[in-house]
Amino acid sequence: MAELNQKSAPVSAKKHRVRRQTPKVDLTAMVDLAFLLITFFMLTTTLNKPNSLDVAIPDNGDEKPTEINERRIVSLLLAENEVVWYHGNLERPISNPQKILLDSPDLRTTLLKLKSAIPLVSEGKDMIVLIKPNKDARTKDIICTLDEMRITDTKRYMISKISPIETDLIASLK
Repeated sequence: MAELNQKSAPVSAKKHRVRRQTPKVDLTAMVDLAFLLITFFMLTTTLNKPNSLDVAIPDNGDEKPTEINERRIVSLLLAENEVVWYHGNLERPISNPQKILLDSPDLRTTLLKLKSAIPLVSEGKDMIVLIKPNKDARTKDIICTLDEMRITDTKRYMISKISPIETDLIASLK
């Protein structure tokens, strides 16, 4: 049994008072109540739910590649904390490759401009973004780029492998 004992003040020899017993407080009920409250709050508290991003991954079928209009494609080449982007095919791009820092708002601005301009030149079809991380790209860079896809409401994007020519392009723009 848990008790709280307190010593009483010493009684002087001159006064002949009756010694009083020190009060004893039984703490058993308070300990039980504390454990009940802890258990209650542990069971009723909701923990942080993980945020996830839905990414559709195609099946490994033996289908031939689909032909896509070059004017719809925007490629984002990811390196450490930077993005090199170009519009169209790398051999004959519609817009020349440009480097943007991931921390700056330029990527979002560029994506929004291209998103509004591409349906006008490609028979009303929307933009397709190819995200190609380099070996220097961090997971944080990919996540930031995927966040930009969600913020700009880009419907069609995919993560693909980077070609050696594109790796050389990133190195040449540093």
